[in-house]
Amino acid sequence: MVCHDWGGPTGLGFAMNNPERVGALSVMSTWAWPTPPAEFHTRIFPWRTMHAPLVGPYLLGRHNVLARRGIYLSVVGRDKFRSEAQAVYDAVLPDAETRLLTWVWPRWIPLDDTARAQARFTWLEAELAKSKLPTLIIWGREDEVFDAATFAERFKRLLPHAEGPHMVTGRHFLQEDSGPEIARLIAAFLDRLDKLGDA
Repeated sequence: MVCHDWGGPTGLGFAMNNPERVGALSVMSTWAWPTPPAEFHTRIFPWRTMHAPLVGPYLLGRHNVLARRGIYLSVVGRDKFRSEAQAVYDAVLPDAETRLLTWVWPRWIPLDDTARAQARFTWLEAELAKSKLPTLIIWGREDEVFDAATFAERFKRLLPHAEGPHMVTGRHFLQEDSGPEIARLIAAFLDRLDKLGDA
């Protein structure tokens, strides 16, 4: 299971609840604990302003700012992204209804001890600390949301058996900058696991 961004707490939560259904994990530019939050998420602008009750629905819902601007700013190769991938992100978020989660879901990111998702993230961190699932950590060198020195290293402490972190070119949406390299890393990791299983 590849866990990136919100796919981190979502996918890792599934894996901790259903370990028999998951063979291995790949963790990329994400988080899985209640505090401290990423410094990016504590900024008044752009993060907290974009997710305010009136501003969020207007910018993220009506104007699709996440797909049209946010993801574009979260890659290294912006010209390539705009010409080859931007249209796909626009297509999967065609109207305000499909964009609802882009401004509602991020409000669940714990910013302090009073956050409504505090208990869920506390549970997730504790479960991960007990997990023995084979894990691969891949991180974008230029990630400004979940910086590698803080977040990749925390995953390594939480999952000391994990491989990595493998650093690749990429801001927060590292798969747009280093997709083939990430695919090779994951494929090689799975091949190694298969060989261990056959031994």
